[in-house]
Amino acid sequence: MDSKLVLEPPKVRWDLSALFSSIDDPKIEQTWQEATERAEAFAQTYRGKINCSDLTASTLASAISDIEALYNEVAKPLGYASLLFATDSADPKIGAFMQKQRERGTGLSVKTMFFELELQAASQEVIEGILSDSALSNYTHYIQATRMYSAHRLSEPEEIILEEMANTGSRAWVRLFEEVTTNQVFKLSKPGAEAPVDATQQEVLTLLRDPDRATRQAAADSLSAGLKELERVLVFNYNNLLQEQSVEDRLRKFEFPEQSRHLANELEKPTVDRVVSLCKQNYGLVKRFYDVKREILGLPELTHIDRYAPLFETEERVGWDEGKEIVLTAFGSFSETLEAKAREFFDKNWIDAEPRKGKQGGAFCSYNTPDTHPVVFQTYQNKMDDVMTLAHELGHGVHASLSRAQTYLNFHGTLPLAELASTFGEMLVFEKLVSNANLQDRLALYADKVEGIFATVFRQAAMFSFEQRCHLARRAQGELTPEQFGAMWQEEQQAMFGSSVTLGEQHSMWWTYIGHFIFAPFYVYAYSFGELLVLSLYQMAKAEGTSFGGKYIDLLTLGGSRTPHELMQTVGVDLDSEAFWLGGFAAMEKLVSDFEGLWAEYKAQLA
Repeated sequence: MDSKLVLEPPKVRWDLSALFSSIDDPKIEQTWQEATERAEAFAQTYRGKINCSDLTASTLASAISDIEALYNEVAKPLGYASLLFATDSADPKIGAFMQKQRERGTGLSVKTMFFELELQAASQEVIEGILSDSALSNYTHYIQATRMYSAHRLSEPEEIILEEMANTGSRAWVRLFEEVTTNQVFKLSKPGAEAPVDATQQEVLTLLRDPDRATRQAAADSLSAGLKELERVLVFNYNNLLQEQSVEDRLRKFEFPEQSRHLANELEKPTVDRVVSLCKQNYGLVKRFYDVKREILGLPELTHIDRYAPLFETEERVGWDEGKEIVLTAFGSFSETLEAKAREFFDKNWIDAEPRKGKQGGAFCSYNTPDTHPVVFQTYQNKMDDVMTLAHELGHGVHASLSRAQTYLNFHGTLPLAELASTFGEMLVFEKLVSNANLQDRLALYADKVEGIFATVFRQAAMFSFEQRCHLARRAQGELTPEQFGAMWQEEQQAMFGSSVTLGEQHSMWWTYIGHFIFAPFYVYAYSFGELLVLSLYQMAKAEGTSFGGKYIDLLTLGGSRTPHELMQTVGVDLDSEAFWLGGFAAMEKLVSDFEGLWAEYKAQLA
């Protein structure tokens, strides 16, 4: 790592040819034509045959196998369009292509929608009578997970109307959010610059981690001004999405706004509420850390612009090749399988890391389908944070690669376990870096790690509470104002920091750029779950030694073939055990204590 070397961003783009060669690839149209024919044949064969008293295991197994194969193929053009849009949301051709794929998907979905509705409506007695048959052994979890929605299904005509309207309803509002935020030009006035320069949202957010406080303030000013220009659109957009979910929840008889997310995550409300409550009970760790950080930075007060400030003036630069080797070496120190699966992403061009105009912010791993391969998306700008992001997303990637042992319906795990491998990967890289660092670098690494964990556990819990309040307020009061959203945002975020950080007024509108509120309501608590789960699991792995690696790989290979509780039982974890979750907070407390100890040691050297 060199703080002085000027490094160019990597020219790393993914290869999506396992899906299609371009938006003009004739295979796309062929896929849809074949899928439509198969969907029509499926409906002729199975309509009325699932919700009936003489349903057999072989009939249900055959139907699920057919629909699974259909889903697997349709996922390819839909996924391909989304991946192209993520890398260039400014190109209207790609936007139109994505919309067309979604509309084709809707057209096919309405032909097969009857199947899950019939499966949900089928008699419990009939299902229990055939569920133990070996013909259904691969689909037991899918059947049970589908039937969890039985009480919330609508009639087929109603479901078709909702699906038909979604492309000009919620999906359109999500696309609007993505397009306006990704393509917004932020005017950035850096200290000493003669004139403002145009910047993307990602570039501005990156500067909030700059060692120079004036630069961080300039970035905050730019972000706030750019979001203010979009405020009317973004607030109206969110109000509409809140109301749309309210209507659908009423129609489906959901009792509270996050209930549908809990069902999707296969978690009970008491389990989620317990973990979020424990997060809030441990907010004191946040204040404890930031009080020390304020002392290190020598500032009379920390504000929202100082939250991610580096501890020291030097700004380390980590080139792509070096970042790659850091991650692969760390993965390999735990498991050869982990390293080999991660290395595939580099060797086979399964990563898009190049910064470029029109590319969306953030990072993700797309699983795609079991018969293709996953890909990783991020914007790598030669920062140590980018290395940790790479480790995080490659953790997802390894999980996805190992899950390819499953068939499509068992491929994806639920969100709370989706962060299992990603957070584990980050921990491996963190420990590798710390083991080779001098005292000052260890202090900085610990600060980055603690801040990252806090952002994943405590901030996401606070964001979950913000979402709850937004949904309930919209239902009780009607359309909400920017000031109302801002007040709730500030209250929930400030509660996390206590008196250690003062969130300024401009921070009150920073909720508007967070995409999870838009495209995946209540997704955020899955991050808290995942981080806490891994913090405890990682301690188990260290205590158990090399034998844990095999069990961990086996767990990842199971994909989503079982419930979260069943999956974690394979490594001896009870998700309903408060003691287990407290182990995660204990691990956090140790990191903070280690950080405090390193600072005391550093001060002693300076004395």
